[in-house]
Amino acid sequence: MSSLSIIPTDIKTLVVKIGTTLLTDKRPFDGRLLEGIVEDVVRLKRERAMNVLIVSSGAIGCGMNALGLTQRPKLLPLKQATAAVGQSVLMHSYETLFRTHGKGFKTAQVLLAASDLDNRQTYLNVRNTIHALFDLGTVVPIVNENDSTATEELKFGDNDTLAAKIAAKIDADLLIILSDVDGLFDKNPARYKSAKLIEYVEEITDAVEALAGDTVVETSVGGMKTKLAAAKIACSAGLPVVLANGRKPHIILDVLDGRARATLLAASADVLPHRKRWIAFGRKVQGAVRIDDGARAALLERGKSLLAAGIAQVQGHFAAGAAIKVLDSAGREIARGLTNYGSDDLLRIKGCSSKKIAAILGQKDFDEAIHRNNLVVL
Repeated sequence: MSSLSIIPTDIKTLVVKIGTTLLTDKRPFDGRLLEGIVEDVVRLKRERAMNVLIVSSGAIGCGMNALGLTQRPKLLPLKQATAAVGQSVLMHSYETLFRTHGKGFKTAQVLLAASDLDNRQTYLNVRNTIHALFDLGTVVPIVNENDSTATEELKFGDNDTLAAKIAAKIDADLLIILSDVDGLFDKNPARYKSAKLIEYVEEITDAVEALAGDTVVETSVGGMKTKLAAAKIACSAGLPVVLANGRKPHIILDVLDGRARATLLAASADVLPHRKRWIAFGRKVQGAVRIDDGARAALLERGKSLLAAGIAQVQGHFAAGAAIKVLDSAGREIARGLTNYGSDDLLRIKGCSSKKIAAILGQKDFDEAIHRNNLVVL
């Protein structure tokens, strides 16, 4: 029996991420595979009344095609210009396909940058907009990073992570990430014929992440590492993730019907509430603190707040209220939270008891460096 058989049968909202490798062949953009994916989405909407959102890569590839570029631009202004040219081409492809195969269905373009999720109000507005599009019944939202203006997205972002954040934000029931491989293997299938597909992952551990490799595709910015990182976000929000091969005909339908050869990553049993999802995955991280083993035990085992006394090192420059990483003594990220103190103040009070904060800083607004209510254990 396939591991996909445990996917719920009453899925109402589905997010599908279409990777760059599916939209490239001998050219930077080749949209032939989109036709089959659109046909599947149309069937899901007509026959199962399912809300489907597509997170699509391909804007820069489309722009490269239109501009006659053979290599992905490296200079930021040219990347942005190429994305601006390509985005309209990409959306025209989707609009044409949905009009052809799903008469009566329309597409809606939703462009997002990290800053749109950094602010709590706009973070909530994203959800409201997408649900309003779903309520129209005949609209399929097409989401992409705003590559033409969001420099932080072009430098650090990937659509796998964006898909996971959107899926978590709109309370999707399932996220399907499509690329050109069947899923997660125990070794690189491109190099080892003996590589075996891992059909089910109960928890994304360090050992599981060690199996992932990076991409070597010229028009792509992500690989299996980014897919597992994205899956951790989605799974922590309570929805399962499927990694599947988008080159196979009717792969979306086969996943939902439990027939596909794919990898299923199970949803976490401890689901984060929406505010903590925003803290953990919505805010742009501004810096980090490294804590000692005593503070680590207090956070992980006793559910305590982070005190200045447990901070051994401060990394980066940030203001009070910023989202920062909490690293253990080995440098591993164990939590993320909103800091009560900026980096300059933390440098002065790190390692000190809360009773000494007022004397050191001249005032004490908080006993905690990060209050438990603003802290998410990862």
